[in-house]
Amino acid sequence: MRVLARHAFRRASLGGTCARAFSAYPHAVVLPKDSNQALGIGQYAIDFINGKYGETVDDKVWERIEMFHTDSVMCGVSALAMKTNAPTVLRNEALTYKDSKGATVFGSGEKVSPEKAVVANASAVREWDSNGTVFGYNPSIPGHTAGEFGHNDFYPVVVAAAQVTGSIDGKKALRAMIASDEIRGRLAEVFSLKSYKIDHVVHGAIASAAVYGALLGATPEQIESAIGMAVAHYIPFRAIRAGRDLSDSKGSSAAISTEAAVLSMRRAMAGFAGPKDIFRNPESIFRFFEPTTGSTASNKDIIDITLGNKQRWGPGDAPFNLVLSHSGSDFAVMGMHFKLGLYEHQSAGALQGVVNAVLGNPDLLSAGPAGVKGIEITAYEPAYGIIGDPAKKDPQTRQSADHSMAFIVSRMLLKAFKTDAASLSDNNAAWKSLMLSPYDYGHEALWDKDTREMMQKISFKHGGPEFDAKYPDGIPTAMDISLESGKTISSGLVMYPSGHARDTAADLKGILHHKAQLLGGIAIEQDEFSGFHSRLVNMVDASAGDMQSIYTFDYNKLVSHPPIDG
Repeated sequence: MRVLARHAFRRASLGGTCARAFSAYPHAVVLPKDSNQALGIGQYAIDFINGKYGETVDDKVWERIEMFHTDSVMCGVSALAMKTNAPTVLRNEALTYKDSKGATVFGSGEKVSPEKAVVANASAVREWDSNGTVFGYNPSIPGHTAGEFGHNDFYPVVVAAAQVTGSIDGKKALRAMIASDEIRGRLAEVFSLKSYKIDHVVHGAIASAAVYGALLGATPEQIESAIGMAVAHYIPFRAIRAGRDLSDSKGSSAAISTEAAVLSMRRAMAGFAGPKDIFRNPESIFRFFEPTTGSTASNKDIIDITLGNKQRWGPGDAPFNLVLSHSGSDFAVMGMHFKLGLYEHQSAGALQGVVNAVLGNPDLLSAGPAGVKGIEITAYEPAYGIIGDPAKKDPQTRQSADHSMAFIVSRMLLKAFKTDAASLSDNNAAWKSLMLSPYDYGHEALWDKDTREMMQKISFKHGGPEFDAKYPDGIPTAMDISLESGKTISSGLVMYPSGHARDTAADLKGILHHKAQLLGGIAIEQDEFSGFHSRLVNMVDASAGDMQSIYTFDYNKLVSHPPIDG
């Protein structure tokens, strides 16, 4: 990793952390690798959330955080309406932990323990795997291209803090959400958890501890303690994602880790002392897997790192510098991606390929499913290995289906064959008309005969180094659809599909409004939906009192659905 030049910074007092404001990043706080970064994260969260830097955040950042939060809530309430298992179980569990000074779960005004409200709401938000995504890639900052995944599952932490304190208005809550995404997103840029088979939610847990503490008036030292506990006690490995048929643990991983983070923060504020300086701790995941002492580039074999490198036990730097923005527009949230429907984020390029193939190709639409001879999808790693695995052509559960590119592409293409051509007039119209909903992954869809037949026509090809090098800057994917007539329709190379942070062509607001209506309409009757949705969209103007009921609606009036999974 390139090290930021020592002469480029000026020292600034930051609660003993020796944080530095680099001249190259006047809009940011830099936490160097030789500093106590856990303490620095705590001080950053306190300073930014409490307005130390003034009104210096660009309007488009405020707009973006509102869009991501609203999108996540629509995902959550629709998952509850369709009686998905984990969100229902965790919501019911939360309601048994009454706490008059706590927070609320979706659709209830009754307060419960804040960590229980968080685990219930975050689980619901994540269930569809349809909310925002980060790829951990910012080449404008040296060392910030680690490429870790992550999702915008953590906003319920902020709302819980607002409800616990009773003194946090909507604008401050949104500012805290920006801070949460900043900490989580920048950590994803500097440390790849997946490389060591650790689930990506750890970065979100760290951010959650910091932001929850800052909102409740914790000191930097208390936040450092909570981060230390979250990292030392609660590391989820990717065992929760192993196997063909995934369990509830996969979708609730962020929720469970964040529950632990909030509980750690509450304990720290009550006086419990967790491990200090966790990023430089030689036995913590950061230096354990990326040692900064006793290891060279030639001997960084994982076995050697974990078993043979005794020198790593001594004092040493963290593996990375960390840059956290406080002003302007270069915040991590601006590099995060929207999902325009329900699908695994690695499939976004292939879905844009379907849209590209459908637009302006009446021969494809008129051919129908029977007229499709074969579909070849060329993709990059990790998409090729994760969701292009041929074994995933036979998903047995909804959670497995939404991680099968063959299933996802088949559902969208079959929907195109059933859609009037007039509704596919351009890219924006096509994304709205072909948007994948929860119904596309339910029990009936999972065993749909046409879907199963179309999946068998799909083959995958690894694009090799040429494609791999383009990720995670983009989502490089190409699709060739061969018709029985002998014609081949090509999507061309897709790099920045609609919803991607670097795409500028799509009408993002319009498509997301359609998604909100689709998911919200599944959950809440129209007369109540408009008011509920409006509160979220206009949260920047919400008073502290308004925040007490920001997630409240009449749960008894949820639109009735049979359980989606049968």
